[in-house]
Amino acid sequence: MNDLGAPGEAYSDDVILADIGRFLDELDPPPGDLVQRVQFALALEDLDVEVARWERLDNLAGVRGGGTGTITFTVSDLTVMINLTKMGKLHRIDGWLVPAGQYGVEVRVAEHGTSSTTADEGGRFVLDNVPRGTTQILVHLGDVSCRRTVVTPTVVL
Repeated sequence: MNDLGAPGEAYSDDVILADIGRFLDELDPPPGDLVQRVQFALALEDLDVEVARWERLDNLAGVRGGGTGTITFTVSDLTVMINLTKMGKLHRIDGWLVPAGQYGVEVRVAEHGTSSTTADEGGRFVLDNVPRGTTQILVHLGDVSCRRTVVTPTVVL
């Protein structure tokens, strides 16, 4: 007899799935802060946003402690490229928007609030002194009457 029972003994799907669940919990448990990260991602005041997708990730920039690197996000007609530079316990985010324009750019960091800036005519923006934590970037396109907001997936700085 082994852990699977006697030869010919059938296990129900529920028993097999429960065993798989225990196996995964033991070998690859979810991150301890998963619930807080999901709540942060969903806590946008304006739920009428477009979520950009990861386009390219160089050197795992900003993901679980990477020092510097470039990440590109895209959504329909907008590309957001950011370069992360670690400066002690803080980060500097240099970014570029395509198509270029003077759009509002906001960075949200869990448990640290937000800071904002405006991209220049060439679509370039800089956010200094960004603390460590779960981070999202929001780009506000258009004026107040027809404002459109694009949000990036979360990045852990």
